[in-house]
Amino acid sequence: MPADTVVLVHGFWVTPRSWEHWITHYEARGFRVLAPGYPGFEVEVESLNADPDPILKVTVPAIIEHLESVIRELDTPPIIIGHSAGGAFTQILLDHGFGAAGVALNSAPTEGVRVVPFSQVKSTFPVLRSPANRHKAIPLSYDEWKYAFTNTFGEEEARALYERYAIPANGGILWGSVLSNFQPGHQDTWVDYHNDARAPLLFVSGSEDHIMPPEIQRSNAKHYKSQTITEIREYDGYAHLLPAQAGWEKIADEVLDWAVKHS
Repeated sequence: MPADTVVLVHGFWVTPRSWEHWITHYEARGFRVLAPGYPGFEVEVESLNADPDPILKVTVPAIIEHLESVIRELDTPPIIIGHSAGGAFTQILLDHGFGAAGVALNSAPTEGVRVVPFSQVKSTFPVLRSPANRHKAIPLSYDEWKYAFTNTFGEEEARALYERYAIPANGGILWGSVLSNFQPGHQDTWVDYHNDARAPLLFVSGSEDHIMPPEIQRSNAKHYKSQTITEIREYDGYAHLLPAQAGWEKIADEVLDWAVKHS
């Protein structure tokens, strides 16, 4: 039976609200759409900005466990689409045997991907400037958001999206992702790049993405040595917040069509 459910996984500095247009778009195509938040993220953006304690408490294992619990309740394996950190979580879910197909949009890297472009360093510097931030929830200023997320957007739209979507990020998780390549043993974002049982995976990259540039997507995709399908597409002119940039409907349809075809 073809996959009839889409699970959308958000990244850091945003919540499931960032998928609002994709949810209605896919529902209009007849799909059941779920966009689960991380544990504690059931509240709205405004509440998380007022009280970031749930952000501080969350961990990658807890996020994965929660997403897996949502998918286990489904009758058939879904298509999983993740953005940014959600792209890394999508890779982990597929590696764990979940999903009929996966799409990683402007994905954060999984363990072992060591490409670190300057624009990524600049984008994450608000967190990585101090080890003390490992114990804090770190927001982005509007200017930092504009550089990292919406560098190709107009000023008015970029500011409106900042006010509607932006929340702090867990500094400990971001520091952990940096250190994962330098610590012994498997860390939180490890996947088995040789897993032949993994569902098909499509990497999608925006050419103008500052925080997760195309070099990262290409490197992450090349790490996979399994016999399953692993493909990559790049969309010219798109920034990190690709799911909200003008023309997103075409990308949403193309990646869904790819996932349905390969599921």
